[in-house]
Amino acid sequence: MNINQHLKLSVILLSTLAMSIAHADSGELTGKAKLACEAILCLSTGSPPGECSPSLSEYFSIDFDDFSDTIQGRINFLNLCPVSSETPQMKSLVNAIAQGAGRCDAASLNATLIAYTNGLQGCIQGIKPTYCSAYEGHAYTDLHNGAHYVVTQSQTYWPFNNFMGSNSNNSGSFLNGFTGGNGQNSTQTCGHWVD
Repeated sequence: MNINQHLKLSVILLSTLAMSIAHADSGELTGKAKLACEAILCLSTGSPPGECSPSLSEYFSIDFDDFSDTIQGRINFLNLCPVSSETPQMKSLVNAIAQGAGRCDAASLNATLIAYTNGLQGCIQGIKPTYCSAYEGHAYTDLHNGAHYVVTQSQTYWPFNNFMGSNSNNSGSFLNGFTGGNGQNSTQTCGHWVD
């Protein structure tokens, strides 16, 4: 999507939400419906203003033991805004926000994307989850400068089939089924996410 299309879609979103909030000021939209509309607007930008505090507090206070219930609860809350289901783009925005907001910053990515190489050393993965791509890349959000990955080290390790030696004809084929390797060293790049 080029910058003009992104700008046009952002203007549509902002004007639609502004009308909803204006209705709230005239007495037509109050309470949780107003907070939901404000939350959609605030969570669609990378730099929400201080006026977003009440709606963001309401949104992030939705927290259940089962995370899928938390996501559904947040979707239900955002759907209280009348414009949340007016277009397919708004419906997908609500889903993208519920899946990604609060989960795609550097601290969250560093905590959730740690993987272990051969059960030994932790390494933070350098590919964002699809829910972050959907949230940050949505046509109605302005989050394109999200967290990015910084490489800090490279690790070299050898698959388990090397420990049996190269003299055994059967050991390589047996263990290759487990390692997927050919007995050669592998390199893994490690790093971390920064905002």
